[in-house]
Amino acid sequence: MQFEFSPAQIQALAPDASSAAAGRKLGKPATWKSLGQSQQALWGECQGSALYHTQVSLVDLASKCSCPSRKFPCKHALGLLFVAAESPRSMVEAPEPEWVAAWLAKRGAAQEKKQERSESAAAKPVDAVAQAKRAEKRQDKMLNGIEQLDAWMSDLVRQGVARVQSESPSFWDAQARRLVDAQAQGLAARVRQLSHRVGASEDWAVHLLDELGSVSLLTHAYRRLAQLDPMLAADVERLVGLTLDHAEVVAHGDVVDDQWMVLCEVVDDEERVRVQRAWLRGRETGRVALILQFAVGAVRFAEPLVAGTCFEAQLAFWPSACPQRALIVERKSPLASGEAPAGRSVADSLMGFAEQLARLPWLERAVLVLEKVVPAPGAKGLYVIDGARHALPLSGSNHDVLLAVSGGHPLTLIGEWEGHALFPLVAWSADRMVSLRMRPS
Repeated sequence: MQFEFSPAQIQALAPDASSAAAGRKLGKPATWKSLGQSQQALWGECQGSALYHTQVSLVDLASKCSCPSRKFPCKHALGLLFVAAESPRSMVEAPEPEWVAAWLAKRGAAQEKKQERSESAAAKPVDAVAQAKRAEKRQDKMLNGIEQLDAWMSDLVRQGVARVQSESPSFWDAQARRLVDAQAQGLAARVRQLSHRVGASEDWAVHLLDELGSVSLLTHAYRRLAQLDPMLAADVERLVGLTLDHAEVVAHGDVVDDQWMVLCEVVDDEERVRVQRAWLRGRETGRVALILQFAVGAVRFAEPLVAGTCFEAQLAFWPSACPQRALIVERKSPLASGEAPAGRSVADSLMGFAEQLARLPWLERAVLVLEKVVPAPGAKGLYVIDGARHALPLSGSNHDVLLAVSGGHPLTLIGEWEGHALFPLVAWSADRMVSLRMRPS
């Protein structure tokens, strides 16, 4: 299998800036005692304080190393990938060593067991009577929690939102805990998000009122589930806190086969849990999919998803009036390097977002692929401007890489739009991809 990934795509794999820099230093053949590759994997031996055995699967770029690092991929795996990308002749075609073959076999067996568990769960009979009793009990608890939440929000607005500036974090946490007790975890998360609005900007009170209105709309919609379109009702249940397991998503969601390109990905640290949002787009269908992955501590994400790569797969979308979130049911090809995606103008992108928002009023974010835009300073920070002189503000403060890549020339910019500003994640310039969000060390 020919290795076709660019250094920029490899750097996007790095868990932080220090790992990327260390991987770069190890990305020279001279630092490796041995190097090799097969149709399935890359491997090498790197002499550090000990002789480290490093291997990378060419199917999905997952890696393993005998070094003690708790980062994934570690600097040795990144170095091995940089060698393969920049010094391909040093990667000798050879039979896989025993330690590489054993790792690949173990991964294959784990994947088979995962598939068996999924099929077994789907085939397991359901006790409909017991399920209905549990659902009724939970419904009563959730409705009680919603009634209390509505009263709490009414008091907050009646007394004036300005007073919340003097409230301690416990003001929000106490309400969120009540909703958790009512098994309305989705609403609890939204209450915690409200606290982040306070003092966050000059017009924070306006944004806080917008969010309160959105939560109120959600609680009122939950009371009228029977009157809603089934897909919108599924959204409301999910947003309040009723979740589907993966087997239910596959059974009741929209299953789509396509070649999927990873447009961008971003990782957020939420206390001890890391959350990855990866945005994919289908080559034939044009469907956009949001893959959410969660990992505790230094545990790696189950599905390696690298910006600028593509692969054939079957995805299942959660039932929704505006389907976004999806899960990977089955990968059908190894990862391959992708080309610059086609983009849209600012006006067309905003119109698309407005159409999504009309179908799902609680839409938090969407991915935008903007074509032929130039970063430029404005009254309140940096903006991107297209040929029609339409502009969008950028969130964040460090945009040096974006400015350097553009150099005043148009490029394709991919980022998350949250309704007020664009969070830039990936830039394409002259068919070269650059990740804009290297995570700090």
